[in-house]
This record gives sequence, C-alpha cells and structure tokens, in this order.
Amino acid sequence: MLRKILIIGAGKSTAYLLDYLLEKAVSQKLHITIGDLNPDSISKSVKEHPSCTIIQLDIFREDDRKRVIEDSDIVVSMLPARMHNNVAKDCLAFGKHLVTASYISPEIRALHKKVKEKGLVFMNEMGLDPGIDHMSAMQVIDRIRQKGGKMLLFESFTGGLVAPESDTNLWNYKFTWNPRNVVLAGQGGAAKFIQEGTYKYIPYHKLFRRTEFFEIEGYGRFEGYANRDSLDYRKAYGLEDVLTLYRGTMRRVGFSKAWNMFVQLGMTDDSYTIENSKGMSYREFVNLFLPYSPTDSVELKLRHYLKIDQDDSIWGKLLELDFFSAKKTISQENATPAQVLQRILEDSWTLTKDDKDMIVMYHKFGYELSGKKRQIDANMVVIGENHSHTAMAKTVGLPVAIATLLILNKEIKTPGVQIPINKEIYEPILSELSALGVIFKEFEVPYLGYNPDSVAS
Repeated sequence: MLRKILIIGAGKSTAYLLDYLLEKAVSQKLHITIGDLNPDSISKSVKEHPSCTIIQLDIFREDDRKRVIEDSDIVVSMLPARMHNNVAKDCLAFGKHLVTASYISPEIRALHKKVKEKGLVFMNEMGLDPGIDHMSAMQVIDRIRQKGGKMLLFESFTGGLVAPESDTNLWNYKFTWNPRNVVLAGQGGAAKFIQEGTYKYIPYHKLFRRTEFFEIEGYGRFEGYANRDSLDYRKAYGLEDVLTLYRGTMRRVGFSKAWNMFVQLGMTDDSYTIENSKGMSYREFVNLFLPYSPTDSVELKLRHYLKIDQDDSIWGKLLELDFFSAKKTISQENATPAQVLQRILEDSWTLTKDDKDMIVMYHKFGYELSGKKRQIDANMVVIGENHSHTAMAKTVGLPVAIATLLILNKEIKTPGVQIPINKEIYEPILSELSALGVIFKEFEVPYLGYNPDSVAS
C-alpha cells in the first residue's frame, strides 16, 4: 500500500526535496502529491513522474486544504512561515505528521501538548538556518559533553552567497534568496548576545560596523554580523552557563561596511512611503536623503555626507549599482525606501541563468576538558549546480525530505512540536546529508576565546 506525502508549496527551495522523494518513491512505496497555487511553474520532469500528482491548491480555501491533508499520511509545508498555522491545526485534527523548514511560531508551539498526546511528530526548523545549524552544532556539543568537557563558547555564522566562479561584482554578493529579507536584515530591535560572560547589545545603526572575521580553508576570508537574538537557543542547546554565545550572518569582507551606507542614509527604512516614487530616477531617489545644496552635485553631497573619499573602494561599489543614473527610474508607486533600494539592487544582484550560489556555515566551539581549554572550528561549503538546483535549495530541501522519510518510517518517533536537536534526529540526517555532499569539516585549533582584534569598531 502506497504511503501518501503531501507537499504544500513548490517554490525555489523544493527542487532537491522533490528529487529526493521521487527517486525513492518506488523502493519506499511513496506517492507524492504537490499542492501549489501556481502549479504551472513545476518542472516537466516532476509533473510527468508516475509517483507524483500535481494539484492547484489555495490554502485559504478551507475545504480543499482539509480534504488533501486528511487524505495524506504526512504533510510537508514549504509555505511562508506565516501560513503554517492553519495547516498545523488541520494536521492535528486529522492525526497527520508535519514537517516545516520554518521557525516555530508561538501558535504552533502552543499545540505541543495535544500533538504529543496524539503521538504525532511536528518537526520544525528543518532547513539550513534554522536546521542544519542546529543539528551540526548539537552533534559536536553532545560529543564534547560525553567526553566530560564543559562548553565555554559557541559561535555560529551562515551565509547565502555567490559561488567564486559567479562572483562578478565589487560587492562579492548576489541575491540567492528573498531580497526583501536582505534589505531589512537586522531591523526590529538591537542584536543581543553574550561575550565573555557579559551581555552585549548592538543597535541597528551600529550593526554593520561590528563584524567578526574568519577564514574558510580554500575559500578565503569572510566577515559576520550579529543576528538579532543569539540567545534564542541558549536553553535548547543547554548553554545557559556558556561565556560566549553569538550567532550571525556571513558575508565577504567589505560588504558590511559598504551596506552601512544605506543604513546611515535611511534607505533601508520600510516604515513610510515616498508618495511620488513612481517615475523617480535613481539619482532623484538618492538625493531625497541628502542635504539641500544649490551648487553641489548629488555625488559630491553624498561623499561629504558619508565622508567617502573618491578613491575609496566603497565609492566604486556605489557607482557599479548605477546609483546616480538620471535615466533609470523607479516603477513602484508609493514605495518605501527599502522597496526602492531592493529594486535598484535587483538590477545588479539577480542571479543569471548560468550563475551558481554558495552556502557557507561556520561554527566555533570552545570548551574545557581535563583542565585544558580547547577549540573546534567546523565549516560547511556547498556550491549550487545551476539556476534551479541551487545550494540554498539543496541545504533547505534535503533535510526536510530526509526527515519526512525518517518520520514516515518511524525512525524518528519522539512525539511533539520540536526542532532537530536530539541525537535520534540529527545522527541519521547528518549521515545522509554527508552521503549527498553536504559535509562538515572539523579542525582542532588553539583556544582563542573572544578575540577583540577580530571585531571592527
């Protein structure tokens, strides 16, 4: 008898997810139903697979949503995070397991007791970050503790970047995921973390000038800026007593300093609209944020305002974006500054058909064992294959697919609303990911602790 997997949402992150499950459909006796609002965008090879059914599904049509969930054995929701709640409630009502790659919402977390009572697995945060970061971190942390070690420090950084062979602009960056999330990164409160036993807070307007630097063997130097709340997982990871806990986002060196220009100008603001934005030139947009001067050019005003020399590398980055073009215009009506900035950046930072993306993840573990302080550095680099089979799709989609099959086969069976931090979950998934080319390399290095020389002022 075929086991029925329902996948809701077939966006950019599902290429490897679908390939993995369809490849195992015959041997594992699976039938995959894919429900999407726009099924025409699904590839021909998936549509024509004998173990696959494609349906048009609007999740806001309650009867349709409930019917397909009731008819499945397990549900994979690849929808935007805000849309999971109704799917989760239906899964609970009909007794179906659920897998998502999204952060657990308070609404889904509140279902834990009932989910556990029904013996269901609601696995969340099963993607890249969150997801692979949890599993790879806990594997090392648990190993350190099993040896009798005491954790002193944990730092973790992840970056969705462009592969070296496709790195063709001065920013060393292209959009590999949702551009809006990049433009709004860091907003919504101060970044919070612990450094050498002291709580630290970085306000948004200083975030991109407080960066750490690190080397990834074979790929050069990177920088990282702090995520909004590094302390979210302190309890989950069992790191309540750790001296340093810092999670961040990774970029190539020099990106953050240049991005800080946009922050200081106010171009990342999404709280108000520009009433006459449509038809405005890029040059006019830039001038909105600069002091009035009847004699100085927009370029000169901006250099004076931000104290940028004409031979500064940052100036070259701005010129490359056609920032001062009087011919290029804004198409959005009543757009926010952040929306306009996003549109300007998309001109230069959109991946071409032949471009490849790259995922880089870096962990630093500091611990004490037998009276000696030690350190493990671990990193993972994944390069995309092409425009559809990206590194981002691979590192988000494969963990979801592997977890789905493990739950279906009762190899992951601890019930409840959860994230992948237990050995029952991370051991088989990391092992399978390694076989598929998603591999962490570990290095024993001298213990450095918190190194103030690695932080920009």
